[in-house]
Amino acid sequence: MKKKKPYRRGRKEDPHKINEKIHASHIRVVGEGINDIMEKDKAIELAFSKGLDLVELSPNAEPPVCKIMDYKKFLYEQKKKAKEMKSNAVNNEIKEIRFGPNTSEHDVDFKMNHARKFLNEGAKVRCFVFFRGRANIYRDRGEILLLKFAETLTEEGIAKVESLPENEKNKMIMVLAPAKVKK
Repeated sequence: MKKKKPYRRGRKEDPHKINEKIHASHIRVVGEGINDIMEKDKAIELAFSKGLDLVELSPNAEPPVCKIMDYKKFLYEQKKKAKEMKSNAVNNEIKEIRFGPNTSEHDVDFKMNHARKFLNEGAKVRCFVFFRGRANIYRDRGEILLLKFAETLTEEGIAKVESLPENEKNKMIMVLAPAKVKK
């Protein structure tokens, strides 16, 4: 019969080594106006005298770098920053719409509806005209098509032009971003 692992309830293990859990005998201590190399026991004593903890921040350094700080407050601030960054993260999805230099007006309107949908969802739209073979002589048509496409969407207030049409080998690329980001 297999032995079961004991059920652990409660707090997870700390991501940093603190106080007595630090293994190095000599450490670099920073914080609270100190930047010195000293013995671990002396550093812990110094931290306790100030009512703070000794936290190992860089274990791979030679000697390891530790800081005197309030560890619980440090963890709280890290959690708070992570939560804030997550909430401020914007959808960085890029959808592509492909045209040919001789794309008909109806097809452009059809693809514009797709672009509206993508932009309203918060995604960026990368429009490009693909030139194949003899179609390279129609680069001016491709640029006009992209500029009209962008103009229509910006006038509607749906998009803003992030980058104007640029030539890239056999493509002409333009990027549109949503004018307003929905949360």
